[in-house]
Amino acid sequence: MKKLILPLVLLLSLTAYKSIEEPEYIDIQELRKLYSSGDPSTWPAAQLHENVDKTTFQDIGVLPAMPYPAYNPYSEEKQSLGKVLFFDPRLSSSGQIACASCHNPELGWTDNLTRSFGHDRQTGKRNSMTILNSGYATSLFWDGRAKSLEDQAQFPIGDPLEMNEKLTIAVDKIAKVKGYKPLFEAAFGDSKVSLQRIQYAIATFERSIKSPKSKFDHFVSGKSEAYTDQQVKGLHLFRTKAQCINCHNTPYFSDNQFHNDGQTLFGTKFEDFGRYNVTKDVKDIGKFRTPTLREVANTKPWMHHGHFPSLLDVVELYNLGNPSPVQKRYLGTARDSLIPKSDPMLQKLSLSKEEIGDLLAFIETLSTPNQRIMIPALPK
Repeated sequence: MKKLILPLVLLLSLTAYKSIEEPEYIDIQELRKLYSSGDPSTWPAAQLHENVDKTTFQDIGVLPAMPYPAYNPYSEEKQSLGKVLFFDPRLSSSGQIACASCHNPELGWTDNLTRSFGHDRQTGKRNSMTILNSGYATSLFWDGRAKSLEDQAQFPIGDPLEMNEKLTIAVDKIAKVKGYKPLFEAAFGDSKVSLQRIQYAIATFERSIKSPKSKFDHFVSGKSEAYTDQQVKGLHLFRTKAQCINCHNTPYFSDNQFHNDGQTLFGTKFEDFGRYNVTKDVKDIGKFRTPTLREVANTKPWMHHGHFPSLLDVVELYNLGNPSPVQKRYLGTARDSLIPKSDPMLQKLSLSKEEIGDLLAFIETLSTPNQRIMIPALPK
């Protein structure tokens, strides 16, 4: 009897060790069944970091109807006017730069440049974010300085690095175009041109730029054959071991929050303090708004600085926990108080090469073919 006890204890200890060191195995077909059930309540629990507010957390899923604010309700006429204004370079001082210059519908509604150029071919400081699904964002720009799409619309016009035009002059130029009068009258009831009306019209158009249903949307809505086994595994990794769900949650695939993912580039010529530039709170140094992952395959290059040419680079960064120390020459200097602190959620993930492939296969299902739209004729 004693001879049996020792091997049995050893076996039990090895089993316990294995359960700790290795993730619990779940059959791929069972995962397919759960995730494509159409009922998210049946999904395996998401593995959330302790810093995620569980009371407000919302899981990924199908996008709801686009919300329009009560102060700027939708109308087809307002959307049409906004579309024309979006493509009109006369809002810029040079008469050559429009909103669409950095947000091209055939390039994922961005420009696929590391950092955009603007007035006099000056290079901006950040990569252009896509306007696709931007109506679901609760703040705009990488640093969140705009509180709404209406607010956002005025920033590029007056920015000396972008359209470089005084807002009053931009309004006057549009007001002098006779062809705009019937468009403003149809949208607002009279032909008066004002900055607020320009902002409201552009914002209404931008809210109409919404993704069609992706392969992901079809799969979680019940089309179980829409995913390969690799994509199913990638979805599960996204919500569990890979920890992506901590920041890229909600159907918008963004928590609309600000995080420091170690990309401040402190001490370099590309140093960017992000949210701190708006709030002046040292706790916000290096924080940037979580971008949506919807259409992410079409919006290269990635990160606020545009330094990542492939999604593999991005995943590898997070897999390694971004082990980039602050340059030692700044330690013990007057800049100590400005040394950025990375988000505690940024930690080494230990994803295998196969798991990284699975995760990328899933992320690509969040994108749809680039759109083509009719470019409007400009009023004269």
